[in-house]
Amino acid sequence: MKAVEEWHSARTEHRMRLVRWGEVGAPVLVFPTAGGDAEEIERFGIVGALDGLLSAGRIKLYSLDSIAGRSWIEGGDPRHSMWLQNRFDSAVFEEVAPAIRADCRSEGIEIVVCGASIGAFNAVASLCRHPDAFRIAIGMSGTYDLSTWLQGHWSDDFFYSSPIHWLSGHPEDERLDLLRTRFVVLATGRGRWEDPGETWAMAHALGSRGVPNRVDVWSERHDHDWPTWREMLPLYLDDLA
Repeated sequence: MKAVEEWHSARTEHRMRLVRWGEVGAPVLVFPTAGGDAEEIERFGIVGALDGLLSAGRIKLYSLDSIAGRSWIEGGDPRHSMWLQNRFDSAVFEEVAPAIRADCRSEGIEIVVCGASIGAFNAVASLCRHPDAFRIAIGMSGTYDLSTWLQGHWSDDFFYSSPIHWLSGHPEDERLDLLRTRFVVLATGRGRWEDPGETWAMAHALGSRGVPNRVDVWSERHDHDWPTWREMLPLYLDDLA
């Protein structure tokens, strides 16, 4: 069963749309690629690839529009994109996570986050900033360093949105302690348009602070493309969710 919930987010100044597939099971939030919307994963076969887990009641699948990602790829003022990225993270934690918990009828249920490309960035960033809401992140073919899009600009909005940058200097605190009880899977292919170096850099940033993670390097036939992610995600959710 598919359901759609919509509201206006004052944090992002955009409409927020959350789509759900499935009735029961562990909540899984999938972030779309940079230009994607909440139903992108249905059009590109991810929902179909997860049909076994959905039909068995093992997962409830959620996705939302790529509000911040669209800003990056549209090539506008990067200062706005940095601001929007930080506000998008806040909206995910303050609006989307409570909506998922309400739908699951559990105020404390922990959510699995995942995504591909910039969706992987958002999944890992959400877990790192909010380990009290998210328990596992699955990043596929991740683009984890967005600094190449800043055009020479820099701000705290970007710094605190980007775990590959802020983790190294983050002080010891309760959030870091809790993050060390979470788990991150970082998967990458070695085919066309893939950059395994970004995955290894993200793994190093996590590992340097004692955050459990695993890098899985897939073969040269696994491109930065939907067939790869349709193959990856069911395996990881079957194992972890």
